[in-house]
Amino acid sequence: MIDLKNLTIKKARQALDAKEFSAVELAQAYLDEINSKNKELNVYLEVFDDVLEQAKSADERIAKGESSPLLGIPLAIKDNILICGKTFSSASIILQNYVASYDATVIVKLKKQGAIFLGRTNMDDSAMGGSTENSAYGVTKNPHDTSRVAGGSSGGSIVAVASDMALGALGSDTGGSVREPAAFCGIVGMKPTYGRVSRYGLMALGSSLDCIGPAAKNVEDTEIILNAISGSDILDSTTITDTTYPKVSMKKEITIGVPWDLVNAKGVDEKVKENFKYSMEKLQSLGCKVVDISIKNIDMALAVYYIIMPAEASTNLSRIDGMRYGYSADGKTFWDVYKNSRGKGFGKEVRRRILIGTYVLSAGYYDAYYGKAQKIRAMLKQEFAKAFEAVDFIATPTIPFVAWKIGEKTDPLSMYLADIFTITANIVGVPAISIPSGFSEVEGLPAQAGKKLPLGIQFMASHGAEEMLFEIGKKFESIKDNQE
Repeated sequence: MIDLKNLTIKKARQALDAKEFSAVELAQAYLDEINSKNKELNVYLEVFDDVLEQAKSADERIAKGESSPLLGIPLAIKDNILICGKTFSSASIILQNYVASYDATVIVKLKKQGAIFLGRTNMDDSAMGGSTENSAYGVTKNPHDTSRVAGGSSGGSIVAVASDMALGALGSDTGGSVREPAAFCGIVGMKPTYGRVSRYGLMALGSSLDCIGPAAKNVEDTEIILNAISGSDILDSTTITDTTYPKVSMKKEITIGVPWDLVNAKGVDEKVKENFKYSMEKLQSLGCKVVDISIKNIDMALAVYYIIMPAEASTNLSRIDGMRYGYSADGKTFWDVYKNSRGKGFGKEVRRRILIGTYVLSAGYYDAYYGKAQKIRAMLKQEFAKAFEAVDFIATPTIPFVAWKIGEKTDPLSMYLADIFTITANIVGVPAISIPSGFSEVEGLPAQAGKKLPLGIQFMASHGAEEMLFEIGKKFESIKDNQE
């Protein structure tokens, strides 16, 4: 019997190469786990019917002496990253029967390595949300307490890894959609430098913010997945090369900047602050220098994000009109078809953000909202660049509070506040990683949860400095006595 709970990608690679178990046996173990848990957690919208065929092909390649980091490794794929011939709906009614006609670039790369795709995972409708409560196909539940949200919008992918229903996963991160659920569920989630990973074949939300990012049990596995999917792509003009940004190396004395004004802001749970301060103390004990930094316009980042993202989303989603593909409602006129298709096909949160985006781009309001937001974004980029001249990393909690109960946050603004620590990395385009930092005791949890919910710490680095993030992440993981 394969010990999935303690299995990592690196361990699985070694075991597959040593013929301790086959790719078919490994895939079957995950299929059994999915069969056992998926009904309760609602992680997979579809488990692919060719999983064992994929695994058999991987075994044939291994038998021929082939080996690559992800050959035979079972992965979960978010429902907005296209695999040719498979249905991908972005967890929305409007695309419920859409079958992909091509592979996303990341899928092409993973197929070359021989990764196994288990299925497509649940998410917030059109990737709009931070809880996976906005999915048209039901809520994905937190494995630590099924009465609570998993986070979003990549909730399905994250829970697949956290509940041993996949060994690794891909999600998309526009404002924290990989990192936030990773923190809620106690695994590692990463958003790379903008352009590090091709967006070709990712259903667009905010084109200047979107990133495909990996999730795994530990930093090393996350690094393995990122290395497999990154690289320039002729099909995505925004992708970068290894020489796009100056190479930055870890200094002998690591300096970590903390924007304490933001960390200590109203609305951040006291237990989150305590856990973060404890984490900083442990890093100091390892020889890291922790300094207070001030980023002048960081308090405006949330407002900037919720202007730019809806503006880009309203533009991107205008192509889904009920005419060319996807769900189409009946109507007597063109306008009736358009209105009925989008009104019934998109969920409430998607409609809300489309309306906001259309408003801020409209004549008379463009300069007042969208134009100003872009100016502040440019200022934030300069301020972050200046900060990284003085520090190697910027650290914050990943989330301001633990996962909330399903249905608890009915006010959209209170949910948007969950993004206060994650959105800036997307706005300025720098890489960021969330790593489990311990737990917070919460009253009323079921006995199996141990009255504790996971917390995460986030590290940001300068453009192109993913290697440094992996180094600090591994250093942080080496701290054995995290608050538990």
